[in-house]
Amino acid sequence: MNSVLARYQALVANDELRPDAEQEAAARRLDVLQQELEATPSRGSVLWRALGRQPDPPRGVYLWGDVGRGKSMLMDLFYDAVDVRRKRRVHFAEFMLDVHARIAVERRKEAGDPIPPVAEALAEEARLLAFDEMMVTNSPDAMILSRLFTELLAKRVTVVTTSNRPPRDLYLNGLNREHFLPFIGLIEQRLDVLPLNGPVDYRLDRLGRMDTWLVPNGAAATEKLSAAFFRLTDYPVEDRAHVPTADLDLGGGRTLHVPKALKGVAVFSFKRLCGEARGAADYLAVARRFHTVILVGIPKMGPENRNEAARFVSLIDALYEYKVKLLAAADAEPADLYPRGDGSFEFARTVSRIEEMRSEAYLAEGHGG
Repeated sequence: MNSVLARYQALVANDELRPDAEQEAAARRLDVLQQELEATPSRGSVLWRALGRQPDPPRGVYLWGDVGRGKSMLMDLFYDAVDVRRKRRVHFAEFMLDVHARIAVERRKEAGDPIPPVAEALAEEARLLAFDEMMVTNSPDAMILSRLFTELLAKRVTVVTTSNRPPRDLYLNGLNREHFLPFIGLIEQRLDVLPLNGPVDYRLDRLGRMDTWLVPNGAAATEKLSAAFFRLTDYPVEDRAHVPTADLDLGGGRTLHVPKALKGVAVFSFKRLCGEARGAADYLAVARRFHTVILVGIPKMGPENRNEAARFVSLIDALYEYKVKLLAAADAEPADLYPRGDGSFEFARTVSRIEEMRSEAYLAEGHGG
């Protein structure tokens, strides 16, 4: 059972997934792509020489839909099933950090346009590029994407990507968006765009009726949050020692280490996010990147913690703005977190937002909505 479609149908047959017409259509399309990629002869093969030309590369796929609709699950099935030697899967934000680093190296060579050699190197490394969570949030990325992907596709790279938004909504209202429009046109012309907005939100379904705000901090809360992480990410619990980490770009050469990060779910300590000097831009970077944040070790605060309380307010504002789901362990209920100190009156708005973030209506919202 090595095909994408067979694996998907087995999950439905075993009641691990519910029947979903859009998911099945996407599985069938990825199944075809798997067959095309595996049938494409390797570079320099006898068949290529007999044809006198390189065969056309397989057409890529762009899967988009709200969080919890099965995009990552289908990407997992496809990437694990496809048997090609040169393939790479990477979060889109990490890919763009890599691209900017490569461009910087090429520019130091002062040998001309840096985009073609960067694209050449990427194409040598992988003929299949699989991206998780395509999201464009800054002008430097927007300015180079059209040229970079034109080069990659010309070099026979097949692209498969997931996103929470249809192509036309990428970088919406962004600075100098007119320079980004050719990239949208390129996606719509060269990739099959498939929606995944079926009736089941598997993320919400897996949270069940779990209270997302656990009191008090301690072993019991930690165990519940750990179980939620593994349910949300499908990561095997027995391999918990090898959960992936990430380094989040905060701009200006600064990064934030994320101790656990997988499929849009991140785990942080309160000390890491609010006990260190951070600002609203840092929290917005977190909110854009992750659809779910698990925050542990939230203390009860007083006048001596006014800086931490202010940062916590900024963090909640950013998560709320991007409809990020918050799962937390704290020493007190939200209303009792910061009863005294500078800004405690204004903290009431944060309490109200946290309570809304615990509601079923908020949990059903799509990331970025």
